[in-house]
Amino acid sequence: METLLKNLKVEINDKIYVKDPESSDLGKRIVKHSIEMIYELGFEQFTFKKLGAAIKSNESSIYRYFENKHKLLLYLTSWYWSWLEYQLVLQTMIITSPQDKLIKGVEILTQEVTQDSSFSHINEVLLNKIVIAEYSKSYLTKEVDKENKDGYFAIYKRLVMRLKDLIVAVNGSYKFPSSLSSMIIDGALHQHFLKEHFSGITDCNKKITPTSYFLDLVEQLIINNGKK
Repeated sequence: METLLKNLKVEINDKIYVKDPESSDLGKRIVKHSIEMIYELGFEQFTFKKLGAAIKSNESSIYRYFENKHKLLLYLTSWYWSWLEYQLVLQTMIITSPQDKLIKGVEILTQEVTQDSSFSHINEVLLNKIVIAEYSKSYLTKEVDKENKDGYFAIYKRLVMRLKDLIVAVNGSYKFPSSLSSMIIDGALHQHFLKEHFSGITDCNKKITPTSYFLDLVEQLIINNGKK
C-alpha cells in the first residue's frame, strides 16, 4: 500500500492552476516550499514574494503556476483530500465486513498524520497540519458558490460521499448519513485544532484522540443501532 501511495498521481481540477506544478521541477519546488512556509508563517503572512525568495526565483515565475495564493491553498488541500481518498479506497477494499470497513474509514479520515510517505516534494505531515489550521480559508469566501460550481471542491465532496456510503452500508435506516459524514471529516480537523489551541473546550488530549471520539460516536449512532 505504501508503494502505491508513493506512486500516486493526483488528478486536480486544472482550473485551480495556470500550469500543472507536477509538470516541472520549478513547479514541484513551489509546492514543496509553499507547504513549509505556510506551516511556518501561517496562510495570512505567506506571500508569493517570500516564496520566490525562498526558492531563489522571481515572484513572477510563481504566477505562471498559480493565479494567487488562494488558488495555491485550493491546490494543496485538494491534493491532501485526494491522498486521503486513495488511502481510504486501498485500505478498505479487502475488508469484507461493512462494520470493519466503516471503522477503518473513520480511523483513516480522523487520525493525525505522523509519518511522511516520502513524496519527493510533498510533506504529508506538514500538509495535514496546514489543512487542520487553514482549510476553512479555502471555502469561506465570497466566491465559494462559483468555485463549487467549477468543481474546485469535487475531491472533498467525493470523499464525504465515500464515507457516507460506508455509514449506509452498516445502518441504512440512519436518516442523516451525509451530514454525519461531513461532520466527521470536518469535525476531526476542528477537534485536532481545539486539542492544540483550546484544550479546555474539548475532551481530546494526549490520551484521548479525535479518532477515539468519532469511533465512539459512530458506534453509538450507527453500529449499535444497525444491529437492532
